[in-house]
Amino acid sequence: MAEILKVEVVKPDALSGADVALWRAMVASNPDLASPYFRPEFAQIAGSVSPDAAVAVFRRGEETVGFFPHQRRGGTVQPLGAPMNDYHGVIARPGEAPDLEAVARLLDAPCLRVGAWVGDAPDAETRETLMVSMPDDGFEPWYAERRLTWGKYFKDKERARRSLAAELGEVRVERNLRDPALLDELIVLKRDQYRRTGRHDIFECGWTVDLLHALLQAHGEEDFGASMAAMWAGGKLTAIEYSLHAGGRYHFWFPVYEPSLARCSPGILLSMDTMRLASEQGYRVFDFGFGGEGYKKYFCNVTQTVKEAVVVRRGLGASVSNVAVGLLNTAGKSRGDRLRTSVRRRWAAIEACEVTPMNRFKGAVAAAQVALHKGADRAATRMAQPEVTG
Repeated sequence: MAEILKVEVVKPDALSGADVALWRAMVASNPDLASPYFRPEFAQIAGSVSPDAAVAVFRRGEETVGFFPHQRRGGTVQPLGAPMNDYHGVIARPGEAPDLEAVARLLDAPCLRVGAWVGDAPDAETRETLMVSMPDDGFEPWYAERRLTWGKYFKDKERARRSLAAELGEVRVERNLRDPALLDELIVLKRDQYRRTGRHDIFECGWTVDLLHALLQAHGEEDFGASMAAMWAGGKLTAIEYSLHAGGRYHFWFPVYEPSLARCSPGILLSMDTMRLASEQGYRVFDFGFGGEGYKKYFCNVTQTVKEAVVVRRGLGASVSNVAVGLLNTAGKSRGDRLRTSVRRRWAAIEACEVTPMNRFKGAVAAAQVALHKGADRAATRMAQPEVTG
């Protein structure tokens, strides 16, 4: 008879050297865990800044069979670093990880919420992330194939580069940047973008800013690290992108660009140059995250399947969270599955960022107002359109 799976919950900094070594070996043995988010360095750094951080250590008898880094927000368990953790799951050897429902049960979690679970998750919604996988020869043969397949698109980007240079001056790109002041500039631009688009400002809570700064200082530990790339034209900063990388995998994370130069596509040009420069250092997989932005289809040639799910135990009693979810559901009522999904994901980000029940509630109210305003704007647009008769 197989031994019963048990769990011990510890603080990330309580992991022993042997635990970390085993964690690394599990990642190395499991191709599904190639993302930098599965590295022990990410868990240790995120655990040092995210409130209520922990690691579940799963054991059968005396043998450790898996690790799950997570955080708690009220009655909800989330992956550690959420909403900024773009891949998550149990770190284990292939075929040995418990499924999502077993993890929720073992953690005795009233609610377990995941957005990009790698592993078994019964009844979960399936999503796909998009990646560029380059051949061994690197950027040039990949770009030649993409340009042949999507000639009009990439010719347009080449024209955009020439336009940017003609308007402002010589275009220059640097990568592997770790200047804290440049990161602060990126965060200012990103927060401005959140305000313009009505999205929840994930940096207002503070600990998320600390996470990016801490990761930026982690270079030199094994092959894990974070860095930025930036593009200047004639001395003007036009785009910045913050990325996480480990092994041969490069994860584009936080891109920003100067909005007034959108016609020249500086963000897309920066991603292209970053791939070219990083491929010279041996990177072959460039992760663009979830789809949604139209430009990604022109770049990406590989996908990875992940799961989105909420496992709720009967008797969930987080009253403030329940009221907040009710507000958001009302905002999205009768407006289609797509909007309800967007509202659900917006709440997941609010719940993860905000540590206190009151701040989570305030975030939900603001998100509900944005959803209602968008719905009213759509309705007004429909009413203003002339009726077409046969």
